[in-house]
Amino acid sequence: MRFLLPLLLLYSVFLFLRGHNYSGGGFTGGLVAGAGFILYALGCKVSELKQLVRVDPNTLLAWGLLIALLSALAPLAWGDNFLSGEWYPMQLPRLGEIWIGTPFFFELGVYLVVIGTTLTILTNLMEE
Repeated sequence: MRFLLPLLLLYSVFLFLRGHNYSGGGFTGGLVAGAGFILYALGCKVSELKQLVRVDPNTLLAWGLLIALLSALAPLAWGDNFLSGEWYPMQLPRLGEIWIGTPFFFELGVYLVVIGTTLTILTNLMEE
């Protein structure tokens, strides 16, 4: 499991970043990451999983909900509708200009919520 977890987490980030135009996104990426944590927890103890994650699952849930809510409300500041996509240019060193939008942050929030929910359920079940 120690070998498989990094591969599953890398694949979940790939699914998260691929989203929007193809299948994938925050939900499926979060499910794959959650499945990786579940497989890791089956082979190890809950204390090892908590030591590996180092973040309280409820904190992940809260941050995910906050990021998703702020990305949904951001277009209202520019006079657009709730949850409409807004795109902003960013200048990154060595990469040049990229466009990042509110859908990315919404998917990031969903990703964190799914991982937080999976970890909450997993740790509660395994501690019993």
